[in-house]
Amino acid sequence: MSEHDIYRTIKQRSEGVFRDRGSKFLAFAFPVYTRDEIKKILAELQKEYHDARHHCYAYRLGAAKEIFRANDDGEPSGSAGNPILGQIKSNDLSNILIVVVRYFGGTLLGVGGLINAYRTASANAIQDAIIITAAEQDLIEINFPYVIMNKIMKIIRDEGMKIQEQDFTETGKIKASIRKSRTTQVLNRLSFIEETSARRL
Repeated sequence: MSEHDIYRTIKQRSEGVFRDRGSKFLAFAFPVYTRDEIKKILAELQKEYHDARHHCYAYRLGAAKEIFRANDDGEPSGSAGNPILGQIKSNDLSNILIVVVRYFGGTLLGVGGLINAYRTASANAIQDAIIITAAEQDLIEINFPYVIMNKIMKIIRDEGMKIQEQDFTETGKIKASIRKSRTTQVLNRLSFIEETSARRL
C-alpha cells in the first residue's frame, strides 16, 4: 500500500484567540478538501464577522502539499498570511484552512507585532485542534440500475468506501469516497458490472 497519499490534518473546526494592545485576533481552523469549500467558509466568516477590519488566511491542500496560498487581506505585505501559513507548515498539516479575523484596537502594532499576533493566534487554533493522520481520498460517482444494487453495495463495503451522497430517483446514483491509492482498482471492478458507469469526480 502506497504511503504517498498519507498526510496530517485536523479532525474538526478549532479556534484560537490572541490579544495585543486592544486588537483582537480570532483564529479559526477548518479541515478542507477543495478551493470551493474554502471560498464558502471565507464567505460565511465574512458575513458573520462583517464588522472586523481584516480576514487574513492561509491554506494547504493535498497529500503532496503542493497547493497552498496565503492572503494578507489589506495588512502590510507578508505580515499576516505568511505567518499563518508558517504555522501550517511547521506543524506539517495539509487539507487545512486557517482564517484569522482581526478587530483593530486603535493602536498600530507594526509589522513585527502583526507577524507575532497572526502566528500566535494560528498556533493557538492548531493547539486547540485534534490532529489526525488521514489518507487522500477520491470521490467516485456510480450510476446503476436498481436490480444490481446489491452488487454495487458489496463493492462499496469490500473496499471500505464511504457514501457521501445517494440519489435513488429513476436509477441509482451514489457518490462515495475511496482512498486514492485504491481508485483504479475500484473503477476496474465497477467497469465489469453490466449497465454501470463509474467515474472519478
